Amino acid sequence: MTTILLAIVIGAAFGAVLDRIGASNPNYIGKMLNLTNLNLAKAILLAIGTGSVLMFGGQMAGLVDVGHMSVKAAYAGVFIGGLMLGAGWALAGYCPGTGVVAAASGRKDALFFIAGGLLGAAAYMVTYPAWKASGLLDSFAGGKVTLGTAPGAKYDGLTALPGDLLGIILGLGFIALAFALPDRLVPQKAAAQPAE
Repeated sequence: MTTILLAIVIGAAFGAVLDRIGASNPNYIGKMLNLTNLNLAKAILLAIGTGSVLMFGGQMAGLVDVGHMSVKAAYAGVFIGGLMLGAGWALAGYCPGTGVVAAASGRKDALFFIAGGLLGAAAYMVTYPAWKASGLLDSFAGGKVTLGTAPGAKYDGLTALPGDLLGIILGLGFIALAFALPDRLVPQKAAAQPAE
């Protein structure tokens, strides 16, 4: 029971942060995707980088065991699904997590997004045997692998580099990118000049 309560508290806190930084607002997400406001992208990069540095730094200090974490296998369906998720995110202005946060904050359009996601998941379950037979779900590139080798992990590394050190370096790169990005890459349209 304690685990469930902790999950609810952490989930609610995470949802509140997502709502606070604008991740549950499809207009804000649209501005990020068309590169006219990169504040949300900077927050995402900073969060990923900080999490990576803390997790792999904790691994090196013996405080965190990343060896028990799950690694997804690489297969063509993952990449196709990623492209579909990205397209849906751009069209709807929500990804699965931000859609739930938006619904919780009272956005009615997010309810339709969630219903569409559940319908899509049901369609995938019904057609799973056909997808499996197509070969799109067959592993490649070694299946469950990581970029570097992590001590105590059950998975092979694509490189012989130490995974925890690689994780910290990549995390620091994400943090640096978050601070280096300008507020926008595409200038906003100049205000219309009044007629004389």
